[in-house]
Amino acid sequence: MIGSGGTIGAMFSLDRASPLPLAAQAEAGLRELIERGQLVAGARLPSIRRLAAQLEVSPNTVIVAYDRLVADGRVHARGKAGYYVSEASAGGGVVDDSPLEAGEEQDPLWLAQQSYEQRPGLLQASSGALPLAWIEDVVPLSLVQRALAKTPGGLAARCPPQGLPALRERLAMQMRAQGIAVDASRVLTVAGGTQAIDLICRAFLQPGDAVVVEDPGYFLLFGRLRQAGVRVIAVDRRPDGVDLDQLEAACAEHRPRVAFLQPVVHNPTGWGSSAANLHRVLRIAERHGVLIAEDDVHGPFVAGQPTRLAQLAALERVIHYSSFCKLLSPGLRLGYLAADPQLLKPLLREKIYAVLATSPVAEWVLLEVLASGRLRKHAERVQARLAAARLAAARNLRQAGIVFDHVADDGLFLWGRVPDGTDIEGLVKDAYRNGIVLARGATFRADAQAAAGDPHIRFNAGISQQARLADYLGERLRAVALAGDLRAVALAGNALARMAAPAGAG
Repeated sequence: MIGSGGTIGAMFSLDRASPLPLAAQAEAGLRELIERGQLVAGARLPSIRRLAAQLEVSPNTVIVAYDRLVADGRVHARGKAGYYVSEASAGGGVVDDSPLEAGEEQDPLWLAQQSYEQRPGLLQASSGALPLAWIEDVVPLSLVQRALAKTPGGLAARCPPQGLPALRERLAMQMRAQGIAVDASRVLTVAGGTQAIDLICRAFLQPGDAVVVEDPGYFLLFGRLRQAGVRVIAVDRRPDGVDLDQLEAACAEHRPRVAFLQPVVHNPTGWGSSAANLHRVLRIAERHGVLIAEDDVHGPFVAGQPTRLAQLAALERVIHYSSFCKLLSPGLRLGYLAADPQLLKPLLREKIYAVLATSPVAEWVLLEVLASGRLRKHAERVQARLAAARLAAARNLRQAGIVFDHVADDGLFLWGRVPDGTDIEGLVKDAYRNGIVLARGATFRADAQAAAGDPHIRFNAGISQQARLADYLGERLRAVALAGDLRAVALAGNALARMAAPAGAG
C-alpha cells in the first residue's frame, strides 16, 4: 500500500505499442491503484514531473491523466500542494448509492428508475421500453453530425421555447397525416410525455380539483396528480375503451376539470379503443365541460390509422401529446403536444417557467430524423417485430401458467394474470432476487381498493419472449398449482373422514 508519493511508476507499466494513448493508460493505471486500495485515501500523488520521470513520459501526459481523475472525483488538487486521493475514492469503485432501495420493489419511482439504469443481467420483463437492440442504430452518428452541422451556433445555439419552427411544421405534417387538423402554431415541443403531463397539471389544475383517470393506467401519472393535490377519480378501462357509464357518472358527481385518457395502445394493457367509444367520450366531455388530455405516447407502435380523440374533436377541448422517447431513443427525450391557442398559451408559459426551452441539439437531431424519412421505415420495422413478439411471448407465458383474458392487437404490452392462489407480492420479490423485474397489477391501479390482490402483471412483449422468463414462471406457478392440488386432496380426505365417522362421534 502506497502512503504518500511513493514510486507509483513501479506499480504499473505503459505499453508503447498499444493504440491507447499514454495519458489514458496512465489514468487507467492510477485508477486501478486507487480502486484496489493500494493508494490510500488522502495519499499525496507524486508531482507531475516526478511521475513523468517514473513513467518516462512528458509532463503533459501526466497532467492529462491527473485532470481526468480530478474530473471523475477520484483525485483532488490542492493548488501548489499537489494532487491527493479523494476520501470517497480509495478502495471504492462504482457505488450504487441510489436512495431508492431494492426493497422498494413496485414503488412507481423505483420501477421507472430500473428501466433507465439498465443493470447488466437484469431482465426487464415488465419494462415500458423497446429492447435496446431494436433502437440502438436508428439514430446513427452520421445523422447526429449532419444535424449539428446544420445547427446555427452549434452547441451554443438556443431554441425558441415553443420549439424550432421547422420541427413544429414537421410535427404538424405528421399529425395531419393522422387526420388531426393542426398547424405549426398549435404545436409545442416537450421533453417527452412525462413533461407534457407535468405542464398540463401546472397549467390547468388546482388543489382540490377532480381528475378522471383510467384504471388501470400509467402509474407515474397517478403520482404526479396526487403531488398536485387533486382528487383522482378512477374509471375502469375495458378492451374497447373507457367504461362509458362510469365516465358519465364520474363527470356528473365530481365535475372533473380534466380527464387523462389513452385511447391508442393503453398502458399497461395494450388495448385500443373503438371509434364508437371515442365518439361517446367526446359527447360526455362536452356535456360536462371536461378538458381531455389524450396520451398518444404509444401510438407510433400501431400500423395504419387508429382513431384518435384529437382527430374526432379537431383539437376542440382536447390536448394531444406524444413522444419519440419510446420509438427512437430514451436519450433524445423529445415529444410534443398540440392544442388550440387558448390552451397552448398557458402550457407554453409553464414550460418557460419549468425549463425555459428544450435542447436545440435534440430538436435539430429529431428534425433530421423526420426529414430523412428514417422514422417511418423504423416504425414499420418495429410494428412488425412487435406483432411477432406478442404472439411468441403470449404463447410462452400461457405455457408457463399466465392467463390472458384479452391479448392486445398492437403495441408493446401484454396484460396477463397469475393463477388463483398465487402470492403475487411474493412472486415479484422472488423474481427480482432471480434477476427479473416484474411489475404487478396493483402498481397500475388508481383505486386502492381495486389494487388489493390484483392478480395481473404487465409484460413487455419484446423482452418477454425470452425463455428465461417462461422457465422461471413455469417453475414457480407449477409449484403453486401443486400446492393447490394437495390442499384439495386434503380437504376431500377430511370430508370423506367426516362422512365415515359413526353418528355422534367427536
